[in-house]
Amino acid sequence: GERPTTAEFLGALRGARLEVRSGTGPLLTGKLLSVERKTRTGAGPGWTVETDEISLITDSGEVRSVDLNASTSVKIAEKDLQVEVGRYLGLIASSRDQDVRRMTISTTGTGERNLYVSYISEVPIWKTTYRIVLPSKADKKPLLQGWAIVDNTVGEDWDSVELSLVAGAPHSFIQQLSEPFYGRRPVVALPESVQLSPQTHAATLMRGNGRLNGAVTDQSGAAVAGANVRLLDENNGVIAQTTTESNGQYTFSGVSAGNYRVEVERQGFQKNVISGLTVSPGENQFSTQLRLGSSTETVEVSADTATVNTETAMIAGARKLSPVANRPRIGVGSSSGSGAGMFAMAPPPPPSPSPISLEEARARGETAASGQELGDLFEYKLKDRVTLKKNQSALVPIAQTEIEAEKVSLWNGTTGAGRPLRGLWLKNTSPLTFDGGSFSVLENEVFAGEGLTDPIKPGERRLISYATDLGLLVEASKNNQPQRVTRVKISKGVLTQVSELHERTLYVARNQDGITRALVIEHPARAEWQLAKGTKEPEEKAPGVYRFRVEIPSKASGSLPVEEVRTLATSYELSNLNEEQIRVFVKQGTITAEMAEALKRITAQKAVVAKLEEEMENRQKDIDRIVEDQGRLRENMKALRGSAEEKALLQRYTRQLDEQETQLDTLRKKIQDTEAQRDKANNALEKMIDELQLEATM
Repeated sequence: GERPTTAEFLGALRGARLEVRSGTGPLLTGKLLSVERKTRTGAGPGWTVETDEISLITDSGEVRSVDLNASTSVKIAEKDLQVEVGRYLGLIASSRDQDVRRMTISTTGTGERNLYVSYISEVPIWKTTYRIVLPSKADKKPLLQGWAIVDNTVGEDWDSVELSLVAGAPHSFIQQLSEPFYGRRPVVALPESVQLSPQTHAATLMRGNGRLNGAVTDQSGAAVAGANVRLLDENNGVIAQTTTESNGQYTFSGVSAGNYRVEVERQGFQKNVISGLTVSPGENQFSTQLRLGSSTETVEVSADTATVNTETAMIAGARKLSPVANRPRIGVGSSSGSGAGMFAMAPPPPPSPSPISLEEARARGETAASGQELGDLFEYKLKDRVTLKKNQSALVPIAQTEIEAEKVSLWNGTTGAGRPLRGLWLKNTSPLTFDGGSFSVLENEVFAGEGLTDPIKPGERRLISYATDLGLLVEASKNNQPQRVTRVKISKGVLTQVSELHERTLYVARNQDGITRALVIEHPARAEWQLAKGTKEPEEKAPGVYRFRVEIPSKASGSLPVEEVRTLATSYELSNLNEEQIRVFVKQGTITAEMAEALKRITAQKAVVAKLEEEMENRQKDIDRIVEDQGRLRENMKALRGSAEEKALLQRYTRQLDEQETQLDTLRKKIQDTEAQRDKANNALEKMIDELQLEATM
């Protein structure tokens, strides 16, 4: 255990040679047999005492027992075991200082040389804080001062060390490399015959480094969502399957190089089967189209040159999917924290800031650090060495520079009281990167507020807020307009109605101050919504918001209307439309009169096809009835004997069967003729649907 008792420790030495002496008794030498807990009767009635007793087997073979108490001494007589116990105790002692490691560096060769040793040690993240001094005179620029707060927690004093502070968001993690790690292996018992038996191995679920992706569209080029895409090998085994996303895209990963078959199907479309696709390692692209209908379309890929018919998605010849060259992807990240590393620190903490004039702030001494870019990181390197006691902190000046800043009021609806926030629209005109942290604002030598900021790169413009603006009052109201169809298109057998949703937000602001205020309104930028024509252009767009700038005169009101539009598309297959739907479209005004007439002609042709199919069904029913009746007559004829009456009845049944056969021939001929008429009418219907091309703006 982690905290063994004396009895437990001795019990672990069972079998070892020991020397035991109890008080003034004789020295016993022998091998340890056991350590047992004994219960003995005490001096008083009902009293019991528990003691540990060790038993030895002496060299003469005698078993001797000795109580293990304060007067008992035990010595390990085996030198090798003494060394092992010493190592064990040394290991326990080293576990108290897990962060301390002793490293031996060995060199080869002769002669003296300088050896530089560096290491990485975990330290607290350094923090930044800023002070922005707004000038009282219009011809002066705001002053920004920055400090870094660093902490010495490494357990040793820093004595004249070099310190650099790095701002950024590098990845870092902890892995105990100094601790032994053993893989867990299963224990497999040998069979009774101690012989190996034949084994079977499961088939591979997915392997390879190929990637197959593409898009599924209909004949009009629109994405088909929810289509079932299956990938099969040459033995018709299903390798993987998936469904297309809203944009029609599908992806198969981990595909081995080789030939495959792709099956694509969706309700309302013909099933598309593409055989002989060659997948290579890396990225492979293959897109296909689905046709309206219910049959299966099979495409065989076999030669060296691929020819693709964009109208039917038929492919002649071979289709070798060319791999896309592997190239590194550039990750995008953001950081709201402070610096990620440091090597040392500097200056003593300055006294708590008191209100000072802008001129006095500018007259402060130089910063104790210089900055430089380190790729995606930024380093503040202190000019002087730092001395800092352990478990102490230091406040290091890292920035003091003029910046561009404009006082604005910011409205984003988060305050809940109709009051916007007081803020600054500042631009980092210095060569330094300002790491994220807290800041305070001094305006006219008076504390105006404080806030937080994310990292700001050189030349970057950033909006920050630090107080509530009590001089402005803002109200926002929304007005939704009914959905209206704006454009209708009939193409390739599909009627598409494009409609628009309009939403208008009106911002009204009242300036109760004595000077003109610049109001920045953050309006949500929602997916699938765009600013309507005529809406004022935003000053800038940030992730998730538009920023509009409005000047509000003193003691007056101002407004900003923001109108947004969302486009929706609804599709109908012409082959599924009926007269009732067409009447609804006409009543709602969502199709033109020309479209209505064309759709009525299509429904009329559909009625002709339906009538012919109904005739075929009715005649088939007559055939089924006659065949059933013939079966009854034949059964009756089998039961007749050779009497005169039965012969007459047999002749009657024979004449009736002959008449029915004539009827069957006539009905089958009519069905054949009607089927030809039906096919001709259906071809005419398909031609009408395919050739109908109309488009109108409503």
